[in-house]
Amino acid sequence: MKKFFGEFKEFITKGNVMDMAVGSIIGLSFKDLVTSFTNDIISPILGLFGGVDFSDMKWVIGTKEVTDATTGAVTVVENSINYGAFVTGVINFLIMALVIFCMVKLVAAVSGWSKKLAKKGEEEAVAEEAPAAPVETTDDILKDIRELLKTKETTK
Repeated sequence: MKKFFGEFKEFITKGNVMDMAVGSIIGLSFKDLVTSFTNDIISPILGLFGGVDFSDMKWVIGTKEVTDATTGAVTVVENSINYGAFVTGVINFLIMALVIFCMVKLVAAVSGWSKKLAKKGEEEAVAEEAPAAPVETTDDILKDIRELLKTKETTK
């Protein structure tokens, strides 16, 4: 049992768990933001074109009259399938998926840029360390050949 709690403590103290907790909290906050965006902005705009608010769309599959025993008031209770809420949920999901996709693409692009910059910095550092070799021209090479031939003739 002691080993189990030791492993659990090690798991909890790792940075990944803390990152996951922070991500969950931000995700929940972001979910509320997207839900509000869908319910308060997207649905009314789509309602203008379609003439229907998604959140109110439902299919009534039955009704039942219920009488309150103390007051005698009769109320009608509907059994309905609220498919408008499902459509709103699908829109929320698509918006969340789009935002996450864009974030992943952005992170990948930034990562690619940082790798290119690091590689470029390494190449520049290597170029600065290595002394530049003197550039020989054709005239220099021909002079070297002439001197080699002269030394060869004198040694004969």
